[in-house]
Amino acid sequence: MGYRGKVREQEQARALRARGWALADIAEELGVSKSSASLWCRGIDPGPRPKRRVPRDRPPNKLQRAKTAEIERLRLEGLERIGQLSERDLLIAGTALYAGEGAKRDGDVRVANSDPRILVLFMTWLRHFWHLDESRLRVRVYLHQGLDLDAANAFWSELLLVPVSQFHVPYRAVARDGIRTTKHLMGCPSVGLRSKPIHRSVMGLVGALLSSETVSLPG
Repeated sequence: MGYRGKVREQEQARALRARGWALADIAEELGVSKSSASLWCRGIDPGPRPKRRVPRDRPPNKLQRAKTAEIERLRLEGLERIGQLSERDLLIAGTALYAGEGAKRDGDVRVANSDPRILVLFMTWLRHFWHLDESRLRVRVYLHQGLDLDAANAFWSELLLVPVSQFHVPYRAVARDGIRTTKHLMGCPSVGLRSKPIHRSVMGLVGALLSSETVSLPG
C-alpha cells in the first residue's frame, strides 16, 4: 500500500496527537513505527508534554509480533553460531568481559553488573582458571531504598554461590526526581576478591587479547 496509502492511519495519528497522546502510544495504537508516527504528527501541538498512558491489556499488534518473532529467530541463530563453549572459548570470553567490565586497580579482581548472566559468566571463568580461596570472595549490593534488601541478598548469594555472611554493607541509593526512573529490583552487585597475583594474571590476559599481535582483521 505504501506511505501514501496510509491516509486513514495518518489522520488517526494526527487526531490522537492533538488530544495529547504521546508518540509512542500513537505508534503502538496504530501498529506503526514511532518514526512514522512522528512524521505524520509533525506540526501538531499536543499541548502540555504528553504522558504515556497506562498500557491496556490487549494482544500485540502486527509490528510487535514481527519484532518478537525477529528477536526469537536471531536468539536461536545466535545459539547455533556460538554453540557450546570450549575451555579456550571460555578463557577468551571471560577475558573480553573483564576488559570491558572489570576493575583495573591493581589487586582488585571485581566485576559489577545488574545482569545475572554477566556475573555468572564472570564467576564461572574466575573459578575455572584460578584457584580461589572462596572465603575471600566479597559481594556488595547497590540497591535503591524501598526495595527488599534481604530478597536481593538471597538472590545473589544463591546465584553466585557466595554466603551472605561474606557480603559487605550494601549501598542504599536514594532516588532523585529527574535522575533515574528505572530501578533494578535485585540491585546491582559487585563481586570479586582482593588478590594481586590473580589480578595481574587477569590483566596479562587482557593485555594479550587487546594486543596488536593477536587482533588481526580478515583481509
